[in-house]
Amino acid sequence: MDICKKDSFKTIIFTIIFNIMVKYSSKIIITGGLGYIGSHTVVELQSKGFEIVIVDNLSNSSIEVLDGLKIITGKNVIFENIDLKKSDLVTDLFKRHSDLTGVIHFAASKAVGESVKNPLDYYENNICSLINVLKGLEELNKPISFIFSSSCTVYGQAEILPITEKESIKKAESPYGNTKQICEEIISDLVNSSKNLKAISLRYFNPIGAHESTEIGELPLGIPQNLIPFITQTGAGIRDELTVFGNDYPTNDGTCIRDYIHVVDLAKAHVAALFSIMNNTHSKSHECYNIGTGKGTSVLEAITSFEKISKTKLKYKIGSRRIGDITSAYADTSKANKQLNWKAELSLDQAMASAWKWQKKISK
Repeated sequence: MDICKKDSFKTIIFTIIFNIMVKYSSKIIITGGLGYIGSHTVVELQSKGFEIVIVDNLSNSSIEVLDGLKIITGKNVIFENIDLKKSDLVTDLFKRHSDLTGVIHFAASKAVGESVKNPLDYYENNICSLINVLKGLEELNKPISFIFSSSCTVYGQAEILPITEKESIKKAESPYGNTKQICEEIISDLVNSSKNLKAISLRYFNPIGAHESTEIGELPLGIPQNLIPFITQTGAGIRDELTVFGNDYPTNDGTCIRDYIHVVDLAKAHVAALFSIMNNTHSKSHECYNIGTGKGTSVLEAITSFEKISKTKLKYKIGSRRIGDITSAYADTSKANKQLNWKAELSLDQAMASAWKWQKKISK
């Protein structure tokens, strides 16, 4: 059997087994489900037949995302407006949805620069919410699949590129990165003592883009903390100018290098990870996987991609380096490719085009 036929057969078997499993165990709670990555993951899971409960406190998201989800999927979701830092509310949540079979935990503050300015807020929000969720799941005393939204920031500045999961975890460059390291440690410690919890941490690289329908996409509140929405807002005239933070890094053009992955590809990785736990195909109780494209793109290359797909000349200036930024990070995704049967399929230009299409819609 040649490779193409083998991969096709594997995909068919994957789909059949997955659909059977969903039929008999379907309720998934998604914390932060109205956020950028969470909402796209809701779409992918609903397309597979899962019943979804979204938990979100709307601190960095909009209730209007629910309307976009309904338009895309034609299905309703249960929505719970809950602050996960309040343990009593979390306990009550899991009592009311005790028939759940899994949790995907997105809810967290996520901006590197902001975390440097407000470290205590990040430690309180990101760590306390995770602990409350895990305590609530343990009290259910039943098998649970748990997917954690982690980050490539756990690696700091990697010694070897592309980054594999064997890369050493060094001192974090920001409080945000440190919260992800701590949360992964908490999850590992718990699954080692738990009879019921199995977990996967997905270490994202840099999600960009929007759903092809333009019904959902990245909706930063206030000034964007991430590069691509700042690029698209500058292109749309919302921002006067983009600042490139440093052009003296040891890279080809002096600007930082990142691995930009289309958010739809990233969302599909969560479906693959959930299936892996449900089907017991990973060897450890807590596995970690890099989720990226495997290709590094500099800030100036990202700007060039935007200018090409938008046919718009972007106004930008070179500024000083930003505290917490690392020089270069891009993924070796072979572990996820092989063990999760997942790989990124969409290009940088496709992701940038969808981000620009989304920006033009919400700017009207």
